[in-house]
Amino acid sequence: MPSVTHDDAPLLADLMPWSVAPLRPGRAWPSAPDAASLKARWDALMRAEGDDREALFEPTRARTPHSAVGQLPGRPSGGTRKLARAEGPCPEPERVLLAPFDEQWLIPDHRLIDVARPELWRVADEHQVFAVETSPPPGATGPLLLATSLPPLLRTGLIRPLYRRPGGTEPNLAPGLLDLLGARLGLPVAPVDVLAWIVAAARPGPGGAAVPLPEDPDLFGRGVELGHRMLWLMRRDGERPKLPGGRRPYVRAPLPARPPTLHYDRDEEALCVGEGRISPVPAAAWDFEVSGARVLEQWFAGRTAEAAPGTLEAIRPTAWPQSWTSELLDLITVLALLAELGPRQADLRPAACLTAEELHAAGVLPVPAPARRPASVLDHQEEGPEGQFALL
Repeated sequence: MPSVTHDDAPLLADLMPWSVAPLRPGRAWPSAPDAASLKARWDALMRAEGDDREALFEPTRARTPHSAVGQLPGRPSGGTRKLARAEGPCPEPERVLLAPFDEQWLIPDHRLIDVARPELWRVADEHQVFAVETSPPPGATGPLLLATSLPPLLRTGLIRPLYRRPGGTEPNLAPGLLDLLGARLGLPVAPVDVLAWIVAAARPGPGGAAVPLPEDPDLFGRGVELGHRMLWLMRRDGERPKLPGGRRPYVRAPLPARPPTLHYDRDEEALCVGEGRISPVPAAAWDFEVSGARVLEQWFAGRTAEAAPGTLEAIRPTAWPQSWTSELLDLITVLALLAELGPRQADLRPAACLTAEELHAAGVLPVPAPARRPASVLDHQEEGPEGQFALL
C-alpha cells in the first residue's frame, strides 16, 4: 500500500468530532496560582458596595455584577443571586489548567466568567480527559495537542473531551471507529488508546491536525504505549515523575522572596530565578515551547507579572511560596521527560494506514451531525439565575 500523506490521513476534527471553543474568562482575578489569594479577593469584593464593587469586579459587555446567570454545571454554587447583591463565603477554589503545563486555581462561579462553556463543565469529572489543540507557528517545535484531567482554561485552541457524558461514557470518537480499528488491528482498542495514539502521532496538515491510523498492530502498540506515557506526564496523575539520579533538578541557591527575572545559563545547565539557582536543568526543558512560547517563561510570568494597585488581582502572596518552588521542580522534570520522547514520536510514521477514503467506505465518515454537538443530559437539574432550576 502507498505510504501515508497528510492528504490521506483523516483529520482530528473527524476522529474526535465534538469540540468546544476556548473559554473566555473576561477578567484575571478569579484565577491565581494559590487558593488563599482567591478567597482573600472574594472577601474584598464582598466587603465592597455599589460602584466600588462594580469597579473591583471589572465589568465587561458579557458580565457585570448585575448579570443573571445560572450555576456552573457540576460545581457547588456560591449562589446564583446577582453578584451586586451577593454575600457569603467564597466558593471553594478548584484546580484548573490555566496555561500550557500551568495548573492554577479558579473560583468556579459562573457569574465571574464571561463565556464559561457550560457544556464543558457538564462532562468535567474524574473520568474525563481533555485534548486541547495548540497553535504552533510554522516550523515551531512543541506538542500539537495537550492533555489534561482538569477543566481547561487555555486559550490556545479547540478543546476535545474524550467522553461526551459524565462518568466516562460515550466516547467522543467517530461512530464505528473503535470497531473498525479493532477489526483491522486484530486487538481490542479502548477510547483512551485512540487518544494516546492521537497525542503521539498527530501531525500538522493543510486542513488541520491529521492523524495517520496504522494497520500494523505492532506500530500501533508502540504508539499507544508512547502516547500513554505522554498523557501521564501531561496530566501528572498519580506518582510524581522523576529524572534519573544525577539529573534531578535541585535548588542550589535559595529563591528570593520576589524574584524579578528568570534566565537560563546553558553552560551551567542552571535556571536562575532572580538570585536563586536551580540545576541541573536540561536545555530541552528550558527550550520547550507551546504555540511558540517558552513554557517556563510563561509559567514564571504567571506568578510575577505586575498587577495594577487597588485591583483584586493585586491581592497575592507577599513572598514566593515554597509550594511554587516544588511545582517548578516538577514542571522542569515533566518538560525534560516529554522532550526526550520527541524522537520516538518521529518514528510513528506508518507505511500503510487507514485513509480518510477508506473510513468513508466503511461508513465511519462522514460523522453524523449529532456527534459534533454536545450530548443531551436529561437526568439532573441545574440551578438557574436567581435560584430557579432547569432540567437539562
